Amino acid sequence: MTQDAKPFRNIIDGRSVAAAQSLPVHDPASGALVGQMPLGTAEDLDAAVAAARAAFPGWAATPDAERKAACNRIADVLEANIAGLAPLLTAEQGKPLGGLGSQWEIGGAAAWTRHTASIDLPMAVLQDDNEGRVEVHRKPIGVVGSITPWNFPVLIAAWHIIPAVRTGNCVVIKPSPNTPLSTIRFVELINEVLPAGVVNIVCGDNGIGAAMSAHPGIDKMVFTGSTGTGRKIMASAAETVKRLTLELGGNDAAIVLPDVDPQAIAEGLFWGAFINNGQTCACIKRLYVHDSIYDAVCEALAALAAAMPMGDGRQEGVALGPMQNEMQFERVKTLVEEAKAKGARALTGGAPAGGAGYFYPATIVADAEHGMRLVDEEQFGPALPVIRYTDIDAVIARANDNPNGLGGSIWSRDTARARELALRLECGTAWINKHGMIQPNAPFGGIKQSGVGVQFAEAGLMENTVGQTIIM
Repeated sequence: MTQDAKPFRNIIDGRSVAAAQSLPVHDPASGALVGQMPLGTAEDLDAAVAAARAAFPGWAATPDAERKAACNRIADVLEANIAGLAPLLTAEQGKPLGGLGSQWEIGGAAAWTRHTASIDLPMAVLQDDNEGRVEVHRKPIGVVGSITPWNFPVLIAAWHIIPAVRTGNCVVIKPSPNTPLSTIRFVELINEVLPAGVVNIVCGDNGIGAAMSAHPGIDKMVFTGSTGTGRKIMASAAETVKRLTLELGGNDAAIVLPDVDPQAIAEGLFWGAFINNGQTCACIKRLYVHDSIYDAVCEALAALAAAMPMGDGRQEGVALGPMQNEMQFERVKTLVEEAKAKGARALTGGAPAGGAGYFYPATIVADAEHGMRLVDEEQFGPALPVIRYTDIDAVIARANDNPNGLGGSIWSRDTARARELALRLECGTAWINKHGMIQPNAPFGGIKQSGVGVQFAEAGLMENTVGQTIIM
């Protein structure tokens, strides 16, 4: 185990609360036991919601400058604890310690926290004349319920928690059972800064999540995860008309125009697809390349993939760790095998690495086509289908012919032309000559079945508030 004998516990009203039962959390690189997740109960959830509701009036009344300062102190504490938190994150999630791994994720959570702290939502004056004055004030919602996934356990927890507390709300968070331990530790650190009850964590199985979205004491749900689960949250939240921010699945298309240098863009394409081993909502899931440079782009990507160091994330020089869990590992394996059976070619990778752990090598799948599940569905793993095209209008239509609409990208030397094409993509965020590079000052969210609402920047912060209009 990576921790000492102290058990992991839920945190309710600022106190560490033991659970009668627990669930083992295993290292995806070796299968070794990392720690035990406390299995919260419905009673634990009720206690956490009650604590958050009790803390809400005082926290909502706290001056804005004090809430801003508290968020900056959370960032300080996060940065001071990277050395202890990053190995725990690697042990349960699998990503490398260095590079675009655990240390980067925790540092990113701190940076996002600082930026969120800097945003203000001042009163808006819509009218002020002889006929009267109209003001719009932003007020906190109440108790925010958060359900986070296993791909970025600390970073996404920060995305959910910090905007809520910055605007005066209180939070009850439930992390993924696959990666709960680093989130528990994060909430422990937050509770060193904030008053008791402002941020609570209750771990558990899917039943706890379902109870949260239906709970009458929770005023808003924030969820990052699959579209299927998002639908269930919407349905159960309808009874109490909860506000929702849902960042759901994506099947992002990247379109490479014929004017690019394949070698110059290869690394950007590779990391646009394989950051976090492809276990990222907004990364390249479908790559469309013009026929005139198709072979050259495939060759450049295959060379990068074949040379990419993969292994235990605690080893020096590792760029890609294992996949996080067996279910996703088996899904990627199945989708690649199905594509190969339909005529696609794995230029590199294409089969599990063998041995202990959920290691699946970075795989470039050429001659992929629509009708293959690897293209039509989100694989959420290290397998990239590459589709040949000749007509730009036809390929834009094919890229848009998908129920998802999270991200997309255009790759071209002509940035003006790329911008025109990007505006034709049906997605919440479109990049030019990069992909997946989300940033705290840019609103991020999906359209179609990729979600409801946005996160980040002023627009994301506003989603943690309700407006009150004052007419005088």
